[in-house]
Amino acid sequence: MKTLLTLLLFSLNTAFSQEVKEMVRSIYFGGGSAYISKQQAQDLYDFVKNIKHLEYYEINIMSHTDNIGGREFNEYLSRMRSASVIDLLKAMDIPQEKIKFKDFAFDAPAYDNNTWEGRERNRRVDIQFKPIVF
Repeated sequence: MKTLLTLLLFSLNTAFSQEVKEMVRSIYFGGGSAYISKQQAQDLYDFVKNIKHLEYYEINIMSHTDNIGGREFNEYLSRMRSASVIDLLKAMDIPQEKIKFKDFAFDAPAYDNNTWEGRERNRRVDIQFKPIVF
C-alpha cells in the first residue's frame, strides 16, 4: 500500500512539474513610447488566461530601451514601460505583490543597438513567468 501511494504521489508530482515551466512573453514599443497596442494587450491576456496554476508563478518584468536619447530619458521611459505592463497585468486581476520589476533602460541590450532592427527589438518589456520552487 505504501509503495502504491508513493507511486501515485510521484506520478502526480511529475505531471504537475511538467506543466509548470518558465515562460517569457515580450511586449514591443515604438520609439520613445510606453503605449501597448490593443493587439499586444489581447495577446498577453490570451496567454495569461491559458496559464494553468498561475498561483504557482512569480512574475518578473524586465524593461528595456534602445540607446537613442540620454540616460535620464531612457531610465524614465523604461519605468513608464514597466508601469504600463504592470497596469495591464493588474487589469487581469493579478495582484501587484506577485509582480516584481527591474528597469534596465539601455544597459542590457539583447540586440545590436547599432542597427535599426536591433534598436527596434530592444524597445521591449520581457514578462517572465517563473515557477515558484517550494
